[in-house]
Amino acid sequence: METNRAKKRKSSFWIFLLLPLLLIYLIAGAVIPFARYTPLSDESRQQIADTEFYQGYPGKERVMLLETNQSAWDERMRMMQLAQEEIIFSTFDIRDGESARDVLAVLLHKADEGVKVRMLVDGFSGLVRMEGRQVFYALSSHPNVEIRIYNPMNLLTPWKTQGRMHDKYLIVDNEIFILGGRNTFDYFIGSYPTDDRSYDREVLVYNSDPAKGAGEGLSQVRDYFEGVWGLPVCRPFHDSAKLADKKGVQEEIAALKERYNRLAVENPDLFSQDLEEIRSYYDTHTAEAGKITLISNPTGIYAKEPVVFSTIASLIGQAQSSVIFHTPYAVLNDEMYRALQDAAANVPDIRIMINSVENGDNFFASSDYIRHKKWMASLGIPIYEYDGGMSYHGKSLVIDGNLSLIGSYNLDLRSTYMDTELMLAIESPSLAAELTGYMEAFHQDCRLLLPDASYQIPEHLTVASVPAWKRAAWSIVGFLMQPFRFLI
Repeated sequence: METNRAKKRKSSFWIFLLLPLLLIYLIAGAVIPFARYTPLSDESRQQIADTEFYQGYPGKERVMLLETNQSAWDERMRMMQLAQEEIIFSTFDIRDGESARDVLAVLLHKADEGVKVRMLVDGFSGLVRMEGRQVFYALSSHPNVEIRIYNPMNLLTPWKTQGRMHDKYLIVDNEIFILGGRNTFDYFIGSYPTDDRSYDREVLVYNSDPAKGAGEGLSQVRDYFEGVWGLPVCRPFHDSAKLADKKGVQEEIAALKERYNRLAVENPDLFSQDLEEIRSYYDTHTAEAGKITLISNPTGIYAKEPVVFSTIASLIGQAQSSVIFHTPYAVLNDEMYRALQDAAANVPDIRIMINSVENGDNFFASSDYIRHKKWMASLGIPIYEYDGGMSYHGKSLVIDGNLSLIGSYNLDLRSTYMDTELMLAIESPSLAAELTGYMEAFHQDCRLLLPDASYQIPEHLTVASVPAWKRAAWSIVGFLMQPFRFLI
């Protein structure tokens, strides 16, 4: 008969054996489905070639650039007052905080008025940011609200865990929408006190004649949403009216209602009940736009064709005079490198701006960039590294002073081959001129990466100092991540 000590030793042996096997299972399951880059199909290549991005005359949709975090808050509050039938809200990341609670308060108020609210959130945020937080149950328990989670996290199926929805947009009826790169928390929206903040960018698209139906841009975004909303991987989030009976949820419902009332008193111009006054504001503060085109990656949870990147590369290749490309960071493989190099070869003026590693907030992207900086320097495209002191999160292009692209796509491997991504291409010289002005203002606080990987640094610019341990960590992590670059 085995002694108790022998049994414990045997149990310990199996535990020590199974734990590494479990870890291998989780890691291998999460990374293997994405280890091979999916090439662009002939069908997608032809579709990109056939897409028209210009029409040469104004349409009924008008546009407004949301350049500041405060303008992003203001226009969310204002535009949702227009809702009479439905609000659609999709976000990669929402976190309980002041700005998020403001948005939730308005959504709940509109649901009380009879407006249908549909909210779509990525599975990682759903698990880490929403589960167990009763303020989200206060919304999900409402009969006019439905929240779904894109690809909920489940460690029992690790091969599904890397499929992320990176889209960010807000639609009100057939009238107005916002699309861009901002997530829904204080880091990106509003001016509430916070330990950290980031620059970002969105575009608001307003239908000047909603009585005749949705505009082309809004129709495309709504159709895209319906396609994602109906995917089998999208699951309901605590969709039960019984939750509203719980004391903690009741308290959050009351707090959100009180919050709405306070916001309406403090911001009468944004919370106006005169819908024609709001429409007049948007008629006055928006610019004419021609053709508006949604560019999107495939929406499944596994490896994707690089549709958004390939479309951007194609548009760069067709540029006649200039391209300005802003992205928080750059992580390229051989195919992306060659495509960009070929596309830029005949463009007289092309510039790319990214965060410097000292200024950025993505540790892994910084680690990879340091390792591949000489490669980037040899691309043949001027690379501006932003050193303004606050991380830059905007993703946008201006092509030939006429076509603007704004959205969620980062110039990296994850956005190219793994995540759902959106960019909105807008034909509008007015918008392009305004956007160019903001982009070039950022360039004033950039150092220029030279072909030998050294820098040209403006006299006024002070590059942030970084501790030696962090630089060492960048080097070590950059080396260790090379077999797994596709995750960055």
